[in-house]
Amino acid sequence: MAQLLKVQNFNVSRDGFGAGEGQSLERPFGSADPGAMFSWAGATASWPNRTDPGGSRGLDDYLTRDFANNIGAEIMGRNKFSPQRGPWEDHSWQGWWGEEPPFHTPVFVLTHHVRPSFTLSDTTFHFVDSDPATVLKQAKEAAQGKDVRLGGGAATIRQFLDADLVDTLHVAVSPQVEIGSGSRLWTSSDELLDRFHRDVVPSPSGVEHHLFWRR
Repeated sequence: MAQLLKVQNFNVSRDGFGAGEGQSLERPFGSADPGAMFSWAGATASWPNRTDPGGSRGLDDYLTRDFANNIGAEIMGRNKFSPQRGPWEDHSWQGWWGEEPPFHTPVFVLTHHVRPSFTLSDTTFHFVDSDPATVLKQAKEAAQGKDVRLGGGAATIRQFLDADLVDTLHVAVSPQVEIGSGSRLWTSSDELLDRFHRDVVPSPSGVEHHLFWRR
């Protein structure tokens, strides 16, 4: 079976932004409110950070549970990994996620400023300055036959879409959230219909799940 490059559980506002302007250590999503964007996933029974019993079932829960299914590696942009820009002042920053990152696979971080790989728990971060096709080849080799997840942000996903490398996408749109400026995935999801089939499934949580697969 062919290995797929998949976008899963990527969240955008109704105007297509995955994050706002002004990313910082205190505000990883800039001016965007992550609580409003991700509450649908956090309310599910399968949310990995859940500390209390319960949580919702249904489509939201299924998609949350499917996040890691058959994933052997992740690709992300530098802005998902760090709020820092330009050359690394030092290598003390090791991501937002603490000693046990949620990926549990090799992670390939796209950056023009390469630094040595390091491992936290069962996740190894590699820093690569290559074109999308080359990075995807590396990630597929590391995934050992499993699929590769394209984690974002929006600019990174657009790079791989523009290179026609993405096989499936799941984008959760929050109709009640408008960001206005920042990192934009699309103006309208109709932009992808030349290459993808699309189903739009509304959820009781209020989000709309946009599911795409290649024509």
